[in-house]
Amino acid sequence: VQLVESGGGLVQAGGSLRLSCAASGFDLDSHAIGWFRQAPGREREAVSCIRSGGGSPAYADSVKGRFIISRDTDKNTVYLQMNSLKAEDTAVYYCAADRQPYLRICLLQSSQYDYWGQETQVTVSS
Repeated sequence: VQLVESGGGLVQAGGSLRLSCAASGFDLDSHAIGWFRQAPGREREAVSCIRSGGGSPAYADSVKGRFIISRDTDKNTVYLQMNSLKAEDTAVYYCAADRQPYLRICLLQSSQYDYWGQETQVTVSS
C-alpha cells in the first residue's frame, strides 16, 4: 500500500494550505485515516483522523477549529484543510491508514495505523 501526500509548502502565518493523501489500489474510504506531524526536535503528534466511511472526525486540541479533515471518495483522497496557520504548525506531515477495513472508529494514536506516507513539509513563516 502506497500513500502519497502532497500540498505542503511555505505559507505566511494566517494563511491556508490543503494537504492531500492519495492511494492507488487501496480504498481509503474503507479505512480509518489519520494525519500526523513531527516538528524538529519534537515527537510525532496526531493532528486529525477520520473513520471509515467518513463522519465523526477527531482533532488535536492544537488544531481544533482551524483544520478540517475530509474525504473525496471519487478521487480516493483524504484532505487536511489547514486554515489560520501558525508558526507552531511547521512540521513534516504524514497521512496514515489503518489496514483493518470498515472500522467505525479512528484514534489520535499512531498505534492504530499500519501504512504511512512519505511526508510533506509545511513551513509557516511568522
